[in-house]
Amino acid sequence: MPDYNDMFELTVEDMELIETALRRTKEELSQEQLTAPDSDADDMVNRIHELLGRLHNQKVFYYPKEGVFVGG
Repeated sequence: MPDYNDMFELTVEDMELIETALRRTKEELSQEQLTAPDSDADDMVNRIHELLGRLHNQKVFYYPKEGVFVGG
């Protein structure tokens, strides 16, 4: 049985595209749930939500070394 490749070569733009696609899919599934509740869609929405969270947690955020950080 083949092993999985654990070395990915994705650009920041690739990651943005993946995140955008996941958000759109999650939004579409959520809209479908409003009209026709489905436990399979619930599971998929939860899995996408968790994956988006894991992607977010891998980002490195930079803050100024001097001065006060103003977010927004």
